[in-house]
Amino acid sequence: MRQAAPSKSRFPLSPTTSFAGLLFVLVAIWYAASSQNNAASYLLLFALASVSLVSIPWTFSNMGGLQATVESVKPAFAGQEISLAVEVTNGSRGTRYDIAVALPDLGDAHERIDEIPAGKAARTVLRFPAAIRGEHEVGRLQLTSAYPLGFLRVVKQLPSPQRYVVYPKPAGEQRLPAETSRSGQSSSRREFGEGDDFAGVRAYVRGESQRHIDWKAVARGQALMTKQFTAESDGLLYLDFAAVRLDDLEARLSQLTLWVIEAERARRPYGLRLPAIEIPPSLGEPHLHRCLHALALFK
Repeated sequence: MRQAAPSKSRFPLSPTTSFAGLLFVLVAIWYAASSQNNAASYLLLFALASVSLVSIPWTFSNMGGLQATVESVKPAFAGQEISLAVEVTNGSRGTRYDIAVALPDLGDAHERIDEIPAGKAARTVLRFPAAIRGEHEVGRLQLTSAYPLGFLRVVKQLPSPQRYVVYPKPAGEQRLPAETSRSGQSSSRREFGEGDDFAGVRAYVRGESQRHIDWKAVARGQALMTKQFTAESDGLLYLDFAAVRLDDLEARLSQLTLWVIEAERARRPYGLRLPAIEIPPSLGEPHLHRCLHALALFK
């Protein structure tokens, strides 16, 4: 899913560090020309000043017609790196040069696009650290250009409502806890998930792995169906928030996150119990992200 960032009509103009050097040169030439009454120095002074002034509308026009589209952000674990794909589209009739794309609300993440032809788009990826678990908003995209001379900079702010999720950092004891049953059911039972024994088919849910789709049925013109398998289990493996003997909240969530990953890796159907939510045992990528999402948003 992509979200276009609406643009603002005003482009703030600000001097760059090179502008101070330009002023120093112009003042030096003016002083030399006035003290020696040198016509060539005056000519050079007027030429440099004229070129600098003429570059201002070029700097403004270089930002015209640019729009940015932000792609969906994949979840990451705290401490990892978030990758945000941005597509900058040039809707004008002229080529745009030297466009810097940045995230001013998320540190110093920035990338530079050298050239965007008329009617074309350029794609870049901004990377920034995923510091704190939870759901966050990108905030603002910033397009900047100092083309053509680099003395003045035009900044275009683009609000971005795109959100992303940061899972807790996996940490703690790697060994899974003992299997537990909620109300003392028989310890020998079969759980639906990604086991070894075929147990029928059900309707395909978008986002699930395509490995178990019944492609023969699709070839016969039937709807997408997912093959179900069962896995033998000695009991229900519930990863319980209350059972984690740690005082720090973030440490508890990190331990549960690690257990979720290890249970999925071991292909053992697992459930998750939190004070306000209970997710029944299952397996598979959708179930994994459902549990991790619940841990990320826990308060």
